Amino acid sequence: MSTLAAVPAPGLAPRRAWLTDLPVLLVALVWGASYLVAKGVTTPHTVIAVLVLRFALILPVLVVAGARRLRALRPDQLRGGALLGLVLGVIFLLETYGVVHTSATNAGLIISLAMIFTPLAEAVLRRVRPPAAFLAAAGVSVTGVVLLTQGAGFTTPSAGDLLILGAAVARTLNVLLTARMRSVQDADPLALTAVQLGGAVLVFALLATLPAAGATPWAAAAGFGAREWAALAFLTVFCTLFAFFVQMWALRRASPSRVSLLLGTEPLWAAAAGIAIGGEHLGAAGLAGAALVLAGTAWGCRAAAPATA
Repeated sequence: MSTLAAVPAPGLAPRRAWLTDLPVLLVALVWGASYLVAKGVTTPHTVIAVLVLRFALILPVLVVAGARRLRALRPDQLRGGALLGLVLGVIFLLETYGVVHTSATNAGLIISLAMIFTPLAEAVLRRVRPPAAFLAAAGVSVTGVVLLTQGAGFTTPSAGDLLILGAAVARTLNVLLTARMRSVQDADPLALTAVQLGGAVLVFALLATLPAAGATPWAAAAGFGAREWAALAFLTVFCTLFAFFVQMWALRRASPSRVSLLLGTEPLWAAAAGIAIGGEHLGAAGLAGAALVLAGTAWGCRAAAPATA
């Protein structure tokens, strides 16, 4: 496909599709678990502080590990990575502030709309109509998410809900930019991840200097115990470094629509984390919703397969 310069012309072979799908599903799993983890370590007054710590802790490791690859990046690749870092910063600001100002139920439901926004935006950019089967499958998945989240109670939309909606739009933008920007298509994934996370850290660090930012990173870190540091390590290593590295890797092997649909299973894993760790329970509607999310994702992946060519 001409809009995905890094995707091989014949597309992803069906018998090898699971090799790309499995890491993306793992990203959806850790992102789903992140709602529960983030709520345990973040308050409205420590959002920016936690984001600074979350990104800054892993950045030196990336810089050291990829020093040679970073020096090999072209100026246009650096600019592309910096732009992706800015978008990444916006995603995490909207998502984290949204999570602390709304329920995890609403957050999981609204953020899943990215799997609808992405194929629609991709179709507009390519000036083609999305496959009817893909849209139907996405609709099944969204219906499943609604049923899945009803057990915890869907509340009236709030400011936090609008922030999460903005995060879903920003996620869509991130996926499309990563897939379409020619300057980053042939860039080393490790070096590009370092530039992207570095750009996000810069955004958070600048915001942390504002009086309205709340607690400073140093004050927040001083108040952390072993539990908070363990939670921050999970958010840093798995939900940040691993997740965005895999996303860039996968977008070179599959279409943005396919990747977003797989990431759309995030609410399912959020519910699983709530049941296994948070002591929540799913009723009949929730179980039916979980089944629909899985069925819709599997159907949508098959429907999106031609788009990987």
